[in-house]
Amino acid sequence: MQFLQQLIEFIGNHYLLTTAFLVILALLIITESRKAGQAVGPQQATQLINREQALVVDVRSKKDFAAGHIVDSRNIPADQLAKRMSELEKHKDQPILLVCANGQHAGPCAKQLKAAGYTKVNRLSGGVNGWRADNLPVVK
Repeated sequence: MQFLQQLIEFIGNHYLLTTAFLVILALLIITESRKAGQAVGPQQATQLINREQALVVDVRSKKDFAAGHIVDSRNIPADQLAKRMSELEKHKDQPILLVCANGQHAGPCAKQLKAAGYTKVNRLSGGVNGWRADNLPVVK
């Protein structure tokens, strides 16, 4: 309880410093999220797949991929992406949609692809679980 009172007192006495900290934190979050590619929902993802022939790369384990995945997706587990990136070379200028279980592991993979020069990297927000929640089809 005393910590909270001290924090409130600090913010009141140093409002400019606190504001600067919050602005820098917000800018950092925005910058980092852009590095990880654009997050798209299931509906936007279907448009990318159907209209722009996006390559769907599922970064889950082989076991999870076998349990159900998006039609025509390619399985490259996240821990193997750096070694297997050459498989994606011919798709460098094409939209790539990264898919994981819940949308959390696709971010670091997107950063790897962006650093390697891939320009149209997207992440499926909510992952395969979000895809299933919208009653979109998966294959086994």
